[in-house]
Amino acid sequence: MGVARCDRHGVLATPVETVARRDDVIGSIRRLVEEHEAIEIVVGLPLSLGGGDTASTGDSREVALALARAIPSVPVRLVDERLTTVSAARALRDSGRTAKSSRPVVDQVAAVILLQHALDHEKSRGEAPGTIVDPDGGPLES
Repeated sequence: MGVARCDRHGVLATPVETVARRDDVIGSIRRLVEEHEAIEIVVGLPLSLGGGDTASTGDSREVALALARAIPSVPVRLVDERLTTVSAARALRDSGRTAKSSRPVVDQVAAVILLQHALDHEKSRGEAPGTIVDPDGGPLES
């Protein structure tokens, strides 16, 4: 799972690290939230090109809910991540990296693309993208 952060002004997204799914993902992200003094967590929501759920959509929702419950002081937002991994792989390939050498960082690049998209969306439209996750498990709010 790629992790990215932005500057205090919400202008530029940068990579942080990749958290292995076999690790304590929630604990690792909680540590990063504290370390970087995050004010919001953006979780990518993998949707199909048509906007429907994929095999990974439920997992992302579960992770977002677990984060909202584990770190109640920081809002968690689910944001459409369609094509971020494809865009990340293409960007790495275009920079001369092979698929094999890109594997360790492709999730970080995808996280940067997702966060930068969210920042740009908020700046251009004056509203945050995606939906806020209710830690009580209720319906998602826009």
